[in-house]
Formats: sequence, structure tokens, C-alpha cells
Amino acid sequence: MTSPVPSPPAASVLDLAPVVPVVVLSDAADAVPLARALVAGGLPAIEVTLRTPAALDAVRAIAGEVPGAVVGAGTVITPEQVGACVAAGARFLVSPGWTEALLAAMRGSGVPFLPGVSTASEVVALLERGVREMKFFPAQAAGGTDYLKSLAGPLPQARFCPTGGIGPATAPGYLALPNVGCVGGSWMVPADAVGARDWARVEALARAAARLGAAASGAQV
Repeated sequence: MTSPVPSPPAASVLDLAPVVPVVVLSDAADAVPLARALVAGGLPAIEVTLRTPAALDAVRAIAGEVPGAVVGAGTVITPEQVGACVAAGARFLVSPGWTEALLAAMRGSGVPFLPGVSTASEVVALLERGVREMKFFPAQAAGGTDYLKSLAGPLPQARFCPTGGIGPATAPGYLALPNVGCVGGSWMVPADAVGARDWARVEALARAAARLGAAASGAQV
């Protein structure tokens, strides 16, 4: 059977969706029903983290079987992982930090990417290299919304996807900032729901998360 042809990824990861689920899967068999639940709930951009042996198989399954999803790979920390993720079908890449070698590999991957930063110096270093869109991680521990507000003045050209410790109560505060394009979080894919394969609950949580993004932008879902 021929796999569905996905639509092209957005030029910017930050424009895919206001909330990006950060997914950890121990069983690749859960990838497709989980992704379908997230897409049905209004969250098409899905970051599958490379924290388990099942991650690449999960990316491959979502890319091949869930045409409404834009699947990416997170926790990318080596150049070798970049190639493996793109080969599996990842349409964007996210790293918790960056090195020159990792940045070069992500640049050469042909897909959008978000290198991770947590300090002003790291932001300036990426701006010097022509990178304007970044992951801010770990968001809450690194200073949260107050820190990002402080960066907006001297570094207005930088845009961020804050991830790390963000939940439904704090996400709107991040999304309201002018230098934040989206947030990442795992609250809509709780481990107990995934373990129980309670996809209806995942869909409901995703729908609520999508409404958070709409509320922050003044839109309607």
C-alpha cells in the first residue's frame, strides 16, 4: 500500500502550532493512535523525543500513517541522530542544546530545526550564526516568562519555543510574549493515559491545550 504523501513542513517550526506535544514512547505500537488523538484534538505538530529505543520507529510510523500530523524528533544531540531522524520521516528537529557540529548537521538536514538555549550568550552566539529561532530549555528552571521578557528588549530578533516544566496554567503566559511562537509540553500526553491507551483522554487534553493557544492569540477554536 502506498503511504500518504505529507504536505510540506512550515518554513518555521514556531508556526506549526501554538502548542507542541513532547512525546516519550516506550512502545512504537502506540505512536499512530496517540498521534491520531493529538491531531483530532487540534495539535498536529508532534515532537517524539529520542529518549527510548522505540523513538525512531514511532517517528517512522507517524510519518507513514498519520497524514494530518507533522512529526518531529526531539532530544537530538548528535549529528548522527540528525540523519537517522530525517531518514525516519522527521519533518523538524529539536535539541536541548547545541554544538558547532550539531548545528552544522541540523542546517544540512533540509528540515526546520530549533537548537536549545538557556542563556543570553547562547542566544547571541546563534544569532551570529544566522539562527533566529530557538528552543528555550529548561524554560521554568531557566527563568520562565520573566527571563524571556528580559531577552525581548536587547534581542528582539530571537524567537523561542519554551519547553520544560510548562503546563496548562503557565502556557498562556508564555504564548502572550512577543518573542514566543509556541510552547512545548507533555501535559496532554500523561504517562498514565498513554500506558492505559486512553486515547479519548489524550484527545480531550489536546483539545484543551489547543484552546490555550487560541486564547493567547485572540483566535477561536
